[in-house]
Amino acid sequence: MFEIINIPHADPIGLPFACGSWPISITIVSYLIFVLKLGPKFMENREPFKLRRALKVYNIFQILFNSLILIMSIHFFITKKPYDFNCLVVLPLNHEYKDTDRLISYLYYINKIIDLVDTVFFVLRKSYKQITNLHLIHHVTMAIGAYIWQRKYGYGGHYTFAGLLNLFVHIVMYTYYYLSSQNPQIRKSAWWKQYITILQLVQFVLMFSHSLWTLLQPNCDVPYPKIFIAMFMSGLMFVMFINFYRKSYMQTNKKAA
Repeated sequence: MFEIINIPHADPIGLPFACGSWPISITIVSYLIFVLKLGPKFMENREPFKLRRALKVYNIFQILFNSLILIMSIHFFITKKPYDFNCLVVLPLNHEYKDTDRLISYLYYINKIIDLVDTVFFVLRKSYKQITNLHLIHHVTMAIGAYIWQRKYGYGGHYTFAGLLNLFVHIVMYTYYYLSSQNPQIRKSAWWKQYITILQLVQFVLMFSHSLWTLLQPNCDVPYPKIFIAMFMSGLMFVMFINFYRKSYMQTNKKAA
């Protein structure tokens, strides 16, 4: 596991939180300690914080930030056409569009770190039932995975397609979070959450399919580890989310009937 410390950076530009393994390692360890131990201990004899205003600001920020990255990405891919989506190879460092490609990928990576704040809000509101294994695994693997792969292979490349899907899903998801934090009636309605989960499942199917399609391309230089890990992670997340869907909606509907 610790061999990542000795892997040289594929991209020599030393951006904050991407110039070494310690910043992201300390962040993830601190995150897990807080949400699993220190946070619940701190809230043990306290009333849940309302945080309505803070949630409003945070969710609006996430909607705007994800939208900004998605718009930048679509504009970049359509106007500059730096990639062949059949075979998304990382652009060389001397490519004329590498700076833009790096910026978009880096902003996406930083966004995965910001996403960890979700769980902090759950703790402060004492919404412990939302801190599931699925939630923790998803958040931790996204942040760590984004760092490891940009360090080993550089910014951009094969995971760009998955990133575009993920950005769209997060825009929809944080829009729901914003509306539900301001309107309790929306929070009580299950259909929003159900269709967001379906959207996430579709996302993982498309990610897996894209990786499989890339694998079948002749003379494609995308490293096999990237393809297989993308297929494994999208498959794993699909199984975990389908299990969540079954428990949250199918069993609930049976009980209601």
